[in-house]
Amino acid sequence: MFALGSAELQPYTKVILREIGKMLNDVDNKISLSGHTDATPYPSGEKSYSNWELSADRANASRRELIAGGMYPEKVLNVVGLSSAVPFDKEDPYSPFNRRISIIVMNKKAEEAVFRENQSVNIYHQNEVSAQTLSGAPTKPD
Repeated sequence: MFALGSAELQPYTKVILREIGKMLNDVDNKISLSGHTDATPYPSGEKSYSNWELSADRANASRRELIAGGMYPEKVLNVVGLSSAVPFDKEDPYSPFNRRISIIVMNKKAEEAVFRENQSVNIYHQNEVSAQTLSGAPTKPD
């Protein structure tokens, strides 16, 4: 789906994603996109751009292509990069088959879990900012 070390979609992948994008509008559920890499370390290493950033860029490139194919942007619930943590080819973590994206059509229970998780994070962040404001500590800009 991707060249080594690149978030650029292969031409055939663009065609596939545009077709899938059209069909996903017929499904009521939201989707989750995950980007993946093989285990080859990114040339600039873990201290700057790494397989973590590359996998997130791959997921976002796929999201843009699905939308270009006609998928409604609000269908996407989350976009994540998983680096090489979940290989497709477990026997060969360096296999090109591991350079991929996953499109998951979420059921209602999974959608609700994501919403609950996001609400918990937002409540935590609001409490943290409130505590800093009360203590006179500088708050972080959003």
